[in-house]
Amino acid sequence: MTASTGLRLRPLRIEDEDSFRAAHRAMLPEGFEFGWAFDEGTSWSAYLERLGDERIGRRLPPGIVPATFLVAEVGGRVVGRTSVRHVLNDYLERFEGHIGYGVLAPYRRRGYATEILRQSLVIARSVGVGRVLVTCDEDNAGSAAVIEANGGRLDNVVPTEPGRPAKRRYWID
Repeated sequence: MTASTGLRLRPLRIEDEDSFRAAHRAMLPEGFEFGWAFDEGTSWSAYLERLGDERIGRRLPPGIVPATFLVAEVGGRVVGRTSVRHVLNDYLERFEGHIGYGVLAPYRRRGYATEILRQSLVIARSVGVGRVLVTCDEDNAGSAAVIEANGGRLDNVVPTEPGRPAKRRYWID
């Protein structure tokens, strides 16, 4: 089964708690938050409620924009995730963009990231995003290739904080 026919994006469910927490812990050493703003001490139901609120733009804390968080599933296994921001604030426009995605290490180099981004673009369009900004670390050649495979055109590279790689900023029309 290819990534394009076997991968689907879907919202988190109650029964995903254990696999989600494992994925979150697995990616933290890479400096990547699998669970957007997830705290291990947060109750699962409260986290799911917060994601639901973010999706519809309700009760958003300062600096948080409406966003759709989905996991990527293949054959019943969570292999990655995406966060599709419906609008950008100044920080997101400079460093993070409309879409943030990630694939768990055991599932990399199978085309899943390319498919996650492809499906995320459809979701972005469905919430009214016309021109989509996607970024990646300057030293992440794999992610740059994924973005370019989905039509991304490099706009510029911006510095971040000291000791962190610069960000490559791509636009997808």
